[in-house]
Order: sequence, then structure tokens, then C-alpha cells
Amino acid sequence: MSWGTELWDQFDNLEKHTQWGIEVLEKYIKFVKERAEIEINYAKQLRNLSKKYQTKKNSKEEEESKYTSCKAFQTTLNETNDYAGQHEVISENMTSMIMAELTRFVQELKQERKSNFHEGRKAQQHMETCWKQLESSKRRFERDCKEADRAQQYFERMDADINVTKADVEKARQQAQIRHQMADDSKGDYSSVLQKFNHEQQEHYHTHIPAIFQKLQDMEEKRISRLGESLKSYAEIDRQVIPIIGKCLDGITKSAESINGKQDSQTVIESFKSGFEPPGDLDFEDFTQSMKRTVSDTSLTNTRADGKSDSKTPGKSRGKLWPFIKKNKPHQPPPPPPASASPSAVPNGPQSPKQQKEPLSHRLNDFMTSKPKIHCFRSLKRGGATPEDFSNLPPEQRRKKLQQKVDELNKDIQKEIDQRDALTKMKDVYMKNPQMGDPSSVAQKLIEIGNNIEKLRIEAQKFEGWLAEVEGRLPSRNDGSRRQSALYETQNTAPVSNCAQDRESSPDGSYTEDQSQETEVKVTPTEFDDDFDDEEPLATIGTCKALYPFDGENEGTISVAEGEILSVIEEDKGDGWTRIRRNEEEEGYVPTSYIEVYLDKNAKDS
Repeated sequence: MSWGTELWDQFDNLEKHTQWGIEVLEKYIKFVKERAEIEINYAKQLRNLSKKYQTKKNSKEEEESKYTSCKAFQTTLNETNDYAGQHEVISENMTSMIMAELTRFVQELKQERKSNFHEGRKAQQHMETCWKQLESSKRRFERDCKEADRAQQYFERMDADINVTKADVEKARQQAQIRHQMADDSKGDYSSVLQKFNHEQQEHYHTHIPAIFQKLQDMEEKRISRLGESLKSYAEIDRQVIPIIGKCLDGITKSAESINGKQDSQTVIESFKSGFEPPGDLDFEDFTQSMKRTVSDTSLTNTRADGKSDSKTPGKSRGKLWPFIKKNKPHQPPPPPPASASPSAVPNGPQSPKQQKEPLSHRLNDFMTSKPKIHCFRSLKRGGATPEDFSNLPPEQRRKKLQQKVDELNKDIQKEIDQRDALTKMKDVYMKNPQMGDPSSVAQKLIEIGNNIEKLRIEAQKFEGWLAEVEGRLPSRNDGSRRQSALYETQNTAPVSNCAQDRESSPDGSYTEDQSQETEVKVTPTEFDDDFDDEEPLATIGTCKALYPFDGENEGTISVAEGEILSVIEEDKGDGWTRIRRNEEEEGYVPTSYIEVYLDKNAKDS
């Protein structure tokens, strides 16, 4: 079936149909373009989503990424990013393989269609011209025949009329002959034009138009076939990335299957294990000693001079672990007040208030909820630098950090050794073949590498020593040569403890290290001045009056004279000691039972 034979008279309809076919192809191109834009936007959103939830460097999330669940989530984010890349591939392939190709093909179709219909219109115009010529010769032949017939009738009338002269009759006869001749000529011309027209019409409808319509038919079929191929490519582009997308999904599934709750639980232990031993049994504290004192009948028991009760509220929960301060609290409990006052004291003075012992549940609760102490100095509390030996960490965490540091130093040493060996070989080659290079050019570099190796080894030995001490391979040093923290280094290399004393001297005694590591810290105030010049002194919260003399021989205490008025800067936290100050410079702890406290109400409320 051919358009040329079946649709020989449907020129206009074929013109509309082919135009519609091209518009369908352009519509499909627009569809693919929008699909490609959707794919690229979807890929961009997936990439942004994956990037948004990626672990940030030097953040808490990076530390948390060691858990299997976090690793699986990171794998899912990476696979999602790869998944987004496949959608970008879809967009690129659709743009290059479908849009670009079809756009070029549509331009070719338009040009071909335009050429074919131009030839068709040209053939139609030729037929119209032939038709007009035929009509013109036909009308002329008809007119000449009518003129000849009228001339013949006029001659016959003139020839039959006896009154007409012979000359007029001859003239009429000649005129009739001329008209007959003209009619014969018009007849011949008409016959010739008619034959030509019939031939042109035969060629037009059986040769030219069928050829043109066949070209249009081929063009349309080619358009339809190309559209089918593009649709197949449209599906194939998606199908090509399905295996890779399947691998991405398989990776997500595999990462999900790799999640191990037991392993994560063990990682939690490794991350937060302090290495401290649980607190032991508490010793029995005998409070009957205070009952042996002789108290006069007129003494004011548990009452201050201002009428306020001085005894602590029973069961009052103790505060957080004792903060690290310039002066440590005394190790032992406060001594009971003297049985009798000095001669200058008021007879039958106030009796020392009994200290209420906290319930054991409160002590255990404080121990379980309190955070590990960041010990040694207040600068750590204020966000100072981490000590070089990581002494601010619990033993187990400190061991891990030191081990990590030792491994890093050993890797650096190995790198330097490898570089030294390479340079040594190069130097040997230069010495054997001087034309290749100067051996002295690498000598200086070898010296520098040797110095670096020596420094790294010294550094590694230092950390290995700290690591061995933590792991118990080396005995603890209690002879005053204990290592110093990076935050506290003095010119005289004053001995400092590993902050075991800070834990031991805390009011609730929550942290107590091995007795072999307990060393006294005897540091003059001037040694701390450089570190704590910016430390603001504690505000005064009241005043107190010394009821008995106190010599203050122990570390962290201060001597007072009976009747002396001093400033209170820290209340009794339940351990029997109150912190006081004298002359804005000298401060320390005295037994609460040796003084009478007058607190400022506003300071206490604040």
C-alpha cells in the first residue's frame, strides 16, 4: 500500500499529518528533557542529603563512627551517594543519546518534509497552468466556431438577397471563409493543448505525486521507527544502571547485616572504661567520742550566737565531687574541739555540732552519677590544654591514648628509617658513580634524619615509660621524682602527684587510687601564681568567730587564734571543714566545730 496510489488526492491531509508527526516527536523530546532534569535534580538532592549526614571531621560523630551501627549508616550514606551518581548517568545518557540525536533528526525531518511538499506544490502549480492553457484554447476554439457560424449565416443571407450587389456577396463569402479558417486553427490548437494536458495530468497523478507521497511515506515511517528506537533506548538507559543500583542496595543490605550489638557493647566498654576499682567497704566511724566531753548545763548545744541552728540537716545529699583548688583539704577528719576552752575563752562555750553522716545510698548515688574527675589543675576545668601524659584521663583511657601515641611515634620512626636507608643507598651509588651526583648533597639530609630519629625515639621512650607505669610494668615512683604534667612544669622540677591526692582529699572520698600512688604535694603558693593569675578569688559569703585555737599543722589548713574574726568563703560541705580567709591572701580550712559561722543571707541565696 502506497500513499501515492491510495492518497493521490489527499495532499493537504498528508501535509497536516506529517506536521503532526513531527510535533509528536518534539513532544517526546520535551518529555525526555524534563525527565533528565528530574533525574539530575533528584541526584543532586540525594548527594546533598548524603553529604548532610556525613560524619564531620574532628567532631564527636567521628569518635562515634567506630560502632558497627554507625559504620553501617555511613556505608548507607556512601551507597546513597553512588546511587545518586547512577541517576546522573541516566540524565547524561538521556540528554546525549535521545535528546541530542532526536533534535538533530527532527531538523532533518523538517527539512525533508519541506523539500517534498515544495515539489508537490510545484507539480500542482504546473498542472494548474496546463489546465488554464487548456481552458483558454478551448474557449478560443469555441469562440472561433461561433464566429464562423455567424459569418456563414450572414453570407447565406447576402447570397439569397437579390438586392445585394455581387461585391457585397463576395465580401461576405470571403469573411465566412476566414472565420472557418480561424475555427480550424483554434480546433487544432485546442486539440494539441488537450493532448499535452492529458499527458501532464497522467504524469502528475501517476508519476510525480506518487513519488513525492512515497518520500513522505518513507519519512513518516522513518520517524515512527526512530521514535520506537528512542523509546527502547529510554528503557535501556534505565536498565543499564539497574545492576549498579542493585550493588548499591546490596551494599546497604550487607552493611545492615554487619551490625553487631555485642561488638558495639564491647566498643562502649573500651571507650569509657576508666580502670578504677569499685569503692570498697566503708569503715565504721565512731561518733561516741564527742559524748565523752563535759558540757555545762548552761551551754548552748547546736545553737549559734545568732540563734540559728548550726547542725547540718540530716540526710542532705552531698554535692558533686570536690573541685580542684589551690589548697587541698586535709586528709583526716576534723579533730573534735577541746574538752575545755582556754582561760581566755568563755566558760561553757558552745559545744561542737554533731556531724550527720550521709546515708550510704547517697554516697553510692554520687559515685554512680558523678563524672570522672579532671584532675591536677583548675586550668583543665577552664578548658586548658590536655596534659602531655594524658594524666587527666582515667587509667584505662590513658593507657589507650598512650598506646596510640606510641604506635604513631613508631610509625614515624619507621618512615624516617626507610627514608634514611633510601638516602644511604643513593649516597653509595653517588660514591661509586660520581658522575650521577654529589654524595655530599645527601649528607646533610642524612644528619637531619638521624636527629629526627633520635628525637622520635626519645619521645617514644618517654611515652613507653608512662605506658609501662600505667600498665603496672614499672613500679610507681613515690620519691618525689614523679613525672610532671604538661600543664604544670616548674624550673625546680617540684614533685607532683598523679592527682591521687585530689581524689583522696575529696569530701566524699568517691575516688581512691592505689595506696602506692598516693604522694603528698607540698607546693608553695608562689608556684601556682603563674598558672592562676587570672583566677578570681572566691567571694566572701559570711564571717566567723574562732571559738577555740587551732594550730593548722596539716596541709590545706590555717591556724586561728581564739576569738579571731575571719571571712568565710566556702561552707561546710558535710565533711566537717569550713574554708576561711584572712587578709585577702591567706586562706585555708578549719574544723567547723571550732568556729561560729555568721552567713550573709544574700550570698547564701545567690
